Amino acid sequence: MPEGPEIRLEADRIAKVLAGQRIEQAQCTLPALTRRVARLAGRRVDAVETRGKAMLIHLDHGHTLYSHNQLYGRWFVQKRGELPNTGRSLRLALHTAAGSALLYSASTIELLKTAELGTHPFLSRLGPDALSAELDWRTLAARLDTPTFRRRSLAALYLDQGFLAGIGNYLRSEILFFAGVPPDARPMDLDDRTRATLARVSLTVTRRAYEARGVTNPHQRVQALKAAGAKRGGYRFAVFAREGQACHDCGTTIVRTEANSRRLYWCPSCQRAR
Repeated sequence: MPEGPEIRLEADRIAKVLAGQRIEQAQCTLPALTRRVARLAGRRVDAVETRGKAMLIHLDHGHTLYSHNQLYGRWFVQKRGELPNTGRSLRLALHTAAGSALLYSASTIELLKTAELGTHPFLSRLGPDALSAELDWRTLAARLDTPTFRRRSLAALYLDQGFLAGIGNYLRSEILFFAGVPPDARPMDLDDRTRATLARVSLTVTRRAYEARGVTNPHQRVQALKAAGAKRGGYRFAVFAREGQACHDCGTTIVRTEANSRRLYWCPSCQRAR
């Protein structure tokens, strides 16, 4: 499933085609929305926003198109009249004079009143967005120490969109590694300094993944690995999907485990209990 950085990158591409433009034609193949979406023709797109893994396309008549990619959904941006080479099923198409934003294979699409987004069953349960410019590490560190979250394992907490929206499986492994904390630790097991480090790293790694298009390793390490001949799969992550390989920092073998029915990777030496 795409995570917050990937959804934000999709939003950036969609905004280049839709933001500030009028929709000339709109189509939705979901029967419950076919007629309502068709009536969006003539409406202007005011903004394209993400909240965690949710995409929000705000329109000038006080409504918002909400979608969630889930496991298989994917947005494509094309010139008007062109279609991507894909075997996926088209769900939503928004056409402007020059281009098209096309959503394939997603099953979660809704047309909502913008003023009522805060009461939406999914959106209302989201925690702060890890990519929000308004979220700072002090706020997140304090959140880690609240009664709601402090007794839960970090492995579980970092998949809970109610704690921090936009974090998924690869970011969970990478954040915990760069913070130097084991996945079975709880926020209450960490001292103030370590919680502060975890909060800072949570934002830094997520924002780095957005800016570097999914790469979580710092630039200097990426450059060194590239110089040694590594391809993207070899320099993208520090621990995720690197089971059995040597840790870049200490040489210890990276371990894979299962946590919350999802694979998790970590370094037993760099992520010792504190």
